[in-house]
Amino acid sequence: MSSSSSSEKVRASHILIKHQGSRRKASWKDPEGRVISATTRDDAVSQLKDLRVDIVSGKASFSDVASRYSDCSSAKRGGDLGSFGRGQMQKPFEETTYALKVGEISDIVDTDSGVHIIMRTG
Repeated sequence: MSSSSSSEKVRASHILIKHQGSRRKASWKDPEGRVISATTRDDAVSQLKDLRVDIVSGKASFSDVASRYSDCSSAKRGGDLGSFGRGQMQKPFEETTYALKVGEISDIVDTDSGVHIIMRTG
């Protein structure tokens, strides 16, 4: 199957850090949105960069970090979003995921939800 096939699905896990600019300022770990509303995008990015360093250096596993820090409900599954095709995720998220090789971890990705790092798993 060629990579340009529109039916091709990918599988990914991610870690989401929400901030003041996120469209929904609440999460499973911050239901009132107090922390999120007080977090600037820069703070969210720097927290995510530190987490990424821990993962890439082998100090922590992606799924452990996701379950502790991700603002997405996928944290319960270690950040696993399952499989998805084109048009199912926000554009920057989708484009980054499709560009990664399996096992690769993205740099910071901005979406309306917040800032993410994504690991393509399939």
